[in-house]
Amino acid sequence: MEKLEEKENVKENFDFVDTIRCISMMGIVFEHTSAVETGIYKSTFDTLVETSLIQSFKFSTIAFFLIGGILINHKFQEYSAGQYLKNRFKKTIKPWLFWLFVYIVLMCVDRYVSYLRGGDTIIVTNFFGYVWHLFGFGLFYTPSWFVLNFLICICILLAFKRYLYSWIFGAILGLISITYSLNLYHDWFIASHSTALFGFVFYLWLGVIINKNFELVMGYIRRISWPVIILLVVVTFGLAISESWILIKIKALDAYNTLRITNILYSLAMFALLLKIGKIKLLHKLEPRQTTFGIYLVHFVIIVRLMPLIFQPLKLNYAKYSVWLNSGIHLLTFIAVYGISFGLVQLIRKTRYRWTVGL
Repeated sequence: MEKLEEKENVKENFDFVDTIRCISMMGIVFEHTSAVETGIYKSTFDTLVETSLIQSFKFSTIAFFLIGGILINHKFQEYSAGQYLKNRFKKTIKPWLFWLFVYIVLMCVDRYVSYLRGGDTIIVTNFFGYVWHLFGFGLFYTPSWFVLNFLICICILLAFKRYLYSWIFGAILGLISITYSLNLYHDWFIASHSTALFGFVFYLWLGVIINKNFELVMGYIRRISWPVIILLVVVTFGLAISESWILIKIKALDAYNTLRITNILYSLAMFALLLKIGKIKLLHKLEPRQTTFGIYLVHFVIIVRLMPLIFQPLKLNYAKYSVWLNSGIHLLTFIAVYGISFGLVQLIRKTRYRWTVGL
């Protein structure tokens, strides 16, 4: 009887994981499909609308690392570090490198077509230099970076496996994350997603701790009333918008940085709300366990290569458009990118090349 209940609890855990994983991936794609530069609106109201739209899904990245920690906890115990990394790299690195290669090839083809039409000659005069530039850009300045970042975070936890459940170890990781938060105001180092190498390890560790104490955590969440947890989300959402507003005013390089202190609080509040909600059956029809990683790998290539083919001929001038029109374009772009990515992953899953989407 106890074993049966344990199996049911594991299944239930995976159900809630899939729900949060699906919502988080939608949020990540939504964030990446924004084409409007920060602070282009002169109106306070317009800026507030833009900031609110961007902030709505800013919990997604931290939630994804929390889910990652929840999933890897048991595997850390079941496998040796070498076995775990071998399995992880096989299912992660190969497809990641494949889509990075696809990105480079498509960019080279684009440059060659431009050359044939009388454009710049870099593709024929400095081919290898251009390819190296594309590799560096694709690795560090596109969403592709977070796959490598995630693996590095896992390696760090494995390296300190003996301290995995240590609160002191967690506090150190938390302080490192807060350092990135404070850096947004002090510019101690360049504030970009590619420099936040160690800023997300804490959330992976926190996911491990949540998994280890899952029933205790869920007990606390169940005791929080719906009005209280919703109020917590609304308050932290408002604080996050306010901090972005401050960062815009001081002309910070990344006013919507994921590691803002207020966004961390908002992300944790949203994660708690999603835990309380639990499984959402409608989202499970999208098969997030089988499609999420593939969507992440595919969507950045679609954003970088396919979307420009659609938008460049339209010559859109976002700076002159209203916040409502830009928001509409953002929403339509998200629907297109997510839909195409999902459809492509579903097609690939049915072929012998399913390994390219991590299956």
